[in-house]
Amino acid sequence: MDFSLIVPCFNEEENLRVFIPTAISYFEALDAMCELVFVDDGSSDATYQVIQDQIEAYEKRTESAQKEDGRRLAFQVVGFSRNFGKEAAMYAGLERATGDVLGFIDADMQQDPAVAVRMFRLLRDDPSYDCVAAVQEQRRESLPMRAFKRVFYRMFRDMSDLDVVEGASDFRVFTRQVAAALLSMREHFRFSKGMFSWVGFNTRVITYQVHDRYAGESKWTMRSLLGYAWTGVVAFSTWPLRAAMVLGVILALLALVLFGIDVFDNVVLHDGVSTERILVYVVLLMSGIQMVVLGVFGEYLARAYIESKHRPLYIVRRSYQIPSR
Repeated sequence: MDFSLIVPCFNEEENLRVFIPTAISYFEALDAMCELVFVDDGSSDATYQVIQDQIEAYEKRTESAQKEDGRRLAFQVVGFSRNFGKEAAMYAGLERATGDVLGFIDADMQQDPAVAVRMFRLLRDDPSYDCVAAVQEQRRESLPMRAFKRVFYRMFRDMSDLDVVEGASDFRVFTRQVAAALLSMREHFRFSKGMFSWVGFNTRVITYQVHDRYAGESKWTMRSLLGYAWTGVVAFSTWPLRAAMVLGVILALLALVLFGIDVFDNVVLHDGVSTERILVYVVLLMSGIQMVVLGVFGEYLARAYIESKHRPLYIVRRSYQIPSR
């Protein structure tokens, strides 16, 4: 197989009715053996059934019109037992994809399959690159969301010392060598943007015009984005641990300053200083220091505890595949 395109799906039945025929039309025109790998991340709607129906419709359409060189398009479909998250779905797709070149794309039609084909051709025509990342020409997001992402990328680069491509999502096409490197990283708390930067390789960045979502609403809320950002920070940086130490030093110095002010009031201004007041300062500040430090350490220990269980990243409930003939 030349090209495998991995499509994580979660409650995307309406979008898939448009995405699958669109992707097939572009792949049929491509002079390469192609494969679509769908991963249903525990959807509560008819996502899995729609994928199966669309593939069967394609099979019937091409059955009576086989080309002399055979059908060039293959399919794999995986359905999880529950929702394990997009990162787990992407990993499952990587494990099953058979192409020499692989890619990720969303099913909501905001990312055009034509752009994925373009990235594949760029990678095939220029062997000096190992990965092609797509960045939106104009982001269709609110100003607070754009500001949050811009600040996060800058902070993440400073904290992790990784050269993360600002604005690049999971919409990428890359070689089998890059895929093997990603598969070697089996941690549960996955942050794909950091992983692509950590494994290295030569990356070419292109721009594309993002479309409106065909149906439904984005699954990403500000809360989920904040959680995803925190996962990236903890997974690729020990900066929070150092920040806790710095905060402890600052609070300790603040306690000394407040204590010095009270001593000055007592010695110079002859104002009385109650012992209870001093104790309140000390207890509050020391408690704050301890809670912050314990919280940060607890976050790292909790993640290490979960990793030590060696649980699978996902569990498959059903799957099937249609190989290229």
